[in-house]
Amino acid sequence: MKKILVFIYDDMADFEITFLTHLLGTNTEKEIIPVAFEDKIIKSRCGMLYKPLMLVKDILVNDEIEGLIITGGWNGEIRVELMDLIKELNDRNKLLAAICAGPRFLAKAGVLKDKKYTTSIIEWTDEHKAQFNEDDPFPRNNFENKRALTDRNIITAQGVAFIDFAVEVCEWFSLFNNEKEKTDFLKTIKG
Repeated sequence: MKKILVFIYDDMADFEITFLTHLLGTNTEKEIIPVAFEDKIIKSRCGMLYKPLMLVKDILVNDEIEGLIITGGWNGEIRVELMDLIKELNDRNKLLAAICAGPRFLAKAGVLKDKKYTTSIIEWTDEHKAQFNEDDPFPRNNFENKRALTDRNIITAQGVAFIDFAVEVCEWFSLFNNEKEKTDFLKTIKG
């Protein structure tokens, strides 16, 4: 069975990916695999608890893995094993989808250098610098202030655009037969 990895971490904004994972989990024959740095209960920003099925350090990228989804949040922990996973998935042209502050992980891995992207972090403020303890990691010349954006194998979105994000990822996995079906679905969901 094909697998889609979802990186989970403490204080993640889980609402940004729950609609997407619901659509993928119910409308595809793909297994949604929550992955984390450690084998422990993860507490999201809203207080929901999640349990990873795999550790990032143990993932072996193969043909079964079709991509990685990263939600937003203010947890700034970067580990080399996640950076290596992102780079390998990118090298294999697998889906890398990140929303809100999640594209920061893609920026840190260096995969946004030649791709257009969006993020809720429109500007790197002193608050961001203090929270993440670093200067702006984003290649700002590739930033576009859009709700959601797809550039080759990378899909990014601003946090308020979690429906648009879900639709872009579903389109990546060919869940819509044509553009009209996609547009009709968006109209139904967004009103």
